[in-house]
Amino acid sequence: MIKVLIVANNKPGQFSPFVLDQVCELQKLGVEFDFFGIDGKGIGGYLSKLIPLKKKIQQFHPDLIHAHYGLSGFLANLQREIPVITTFHGSDIHSRGMNLRISRSTAHFSAYNIYVSEWLLDLSGFKGSKKCVIPCGVNTNTFYPIDRVTARKLAEWDTGGKYVLFAGAFDNEVKNYNLAKAAIDLVPDAKLVELRGYERSQVNIVMNAANCLLMTSHHEGSPVVIKEAMACGIPIVSVDVGDVREMTDGLEGCYIAAYDANDIAHKIEQAISFEGMTSGPQQIIDKGLSNEVIAYRIFEIYNKVMELSKKV
Repeated sequence: MIKVLIVANNKPGQFSPFVLDQVCELQKLGVEFDFFGIDGKGIGGYLSKLIPLKKKIQQFHPDLIHAHYGLSGFLANLQREIPVITTFHGSDIHSRGMNLRISRSTAHFSAYNIYVSEWLLDLSGFKGSKKCVIPCGVNTNTFYPIDRVTARKLAEWDTGGKYVLFAGAFDNEVKNYNLAKAAIDLVPDAKLVELRGYERSQVNIVMNAANCLLMTSHHEGSPVVIKEAMACGIPIVSVDVGDVREMTDGLEGCYIAAYDANDIAHKIEQAISFEGMTSGPQQIIDKGLSNEVIAYRIFEIYNKVMELSKKV
C-alpha cells in the first residue's frame, strides 16, 4: 500500500472539495492518506509550517507527498527525504510575479509535476520530462441532471424565472463579477445568482435549477465548476479562460464569449433559449473527466514516482 501525505491550504479550516474528492477515489485504489493543512498566508506563513510538516512526516512515514498549488509544493520540497508530487492549479502560475517564480522553483525540485491544463503547462515554462497534464475530475455521484422544474421547487425559485448562476463569489476579484453584472443588466428579467454558501449537494440543485452557468473570470486553470455544470447538463456561457474552450468543444448549448458585456449578454440569451439538456454528461465520460478516471491516472503517477525513487 502506498502512503501519501497531502499538503495543501486548508484555510478556513477545510480542504478544497476537489482535493477531498480526489483522495476519496484514490483510497478506493488502496492508497492510504493523511493530511497536512496550511493556514498561513504568504511565503512567511508557509515557511512557518516547515517544522510541523517534518514532525508530521515522522509520525505518518509517507512514501510520497502530494502537494496542491505551488506554495504548498515549495514548502514540501524544503525537506528532501520524501519525493514530492506537485499539482499546479492555476493561480500559482497565471498570477505571475513571485508566485510564478516560486512555482518554477517548485517544479524544478519536485519528483513529478501535474498541471491541470495544457495552457497552464505552457505558461509555466517548465521544460523537464517529469510532468503531465491531468485536469481535476468531477464527482458524477454528486453532480448529475435533475429536471429543472423539480430543481427549482427544491431551491424555492420561481419556476418561470430566468436564473444565471455565477461561477463563484461576487467578491472574488478573479471571478470578475463587474463584467458579469454589466452583462446581466442587458438581459431583460434575468437574475444573477451568486455561487456561495451552498453545501455540495445544494450546488447540484441550484445548477440544475439555473438556465445557465456564467463564467467571466480573469484567470482560471481547469475550473471544476465548468465540469460540474457539464455533468448536470446545463448550458454554459464562459469567456475563453483556462481550458474551458477545450472542455466544452463541440458541446451544443455552451458558448464562448469575448470579454465584452454585450457579447456575453447575447450568449446568455442564447443559453436561456436553449431547449433541453446539453450532452455534457456524456462529454464528461468521453473525455475521461470523471473522478474515477482521473484518480486512476494519478495513481499511475504515484507508482511511477515510487519506481523512480527506488532507482535513485
